[in-house]
Amino acid sequence: MMKIAHGLALLLLLAGTLAQADEKLHHRPRYTLRAGDVLELDYRYTPDLNQTVTVLPDGYVNLNLVGDVRVSGLTVEQARELIVHKASEKLNDPELNLILTEFQHPYIVVAGEVPKPGKIELREDTTAMQAILLSGGFSASAKSGQVLLFRKINNEMAEIRVLKLSKIHKTADLEQDTVLEPGDMLLVPRDRIENVARYIKLLNIGMYFNPLQYVP
Repeated sequence: MMKIAHGLALLLLLAGTLAQADEKLHHRPRYTLRAGDVLELDYRYTPDLNQTVTVLPDGYVNLNLVGDVRVSGLTVEQARELIVHKASEKLNDPELNLILTEFQHPYIVVAGEVPKPGKIELREDTTAMQAILLSGGFSASAKSGQVLLFRKINNEMAEIRVLKLSKIHKTADLEQDTVLEPGDMLLVPRDRIENVARYIKLLNIGMYFNPLQYVP
């Protein structure tokens, strides 16, 4: 009886774990539009209005019927509903199929004292240390104990975190590493930077990065 009860407990635990994983999978955030994405508009009853547009750096698309519409930050369905709403002012019950034909892969940027600075596409979970290794590892002149992580928190500000990656030699030191998010920027400095602020305006990030290394 003890073995049966233990087996049932394991089955229940496994079922609960699978249910949590399934819930996370189904609640995964949907892709939101960003600059560089390409959209195809297909009107069912007015094909003369069909067009293919690219989301501009300011987040807008220019449409034949309704003019400029900001779609950056919206899902494809949200963008479709917004365009249909605006088109309804000139068309009677428009039916629109909005197709995302090309999209920008989320990415991070590594700059500073690494052999291959630049943009790295995020196709899976990537830590700061992994990103630096993908950039060729630390150069001999790198200050690995003070890697700066810049993470955007809104349209105006970014947070700066100091990562002491030189201490990652065993499992206990892994807390010094961190999983990166799309848009993160890593700076591996040559010299120690004194008085690192906790927050910085996005417009001022350029003072830390070599423009020839940074890939927007």
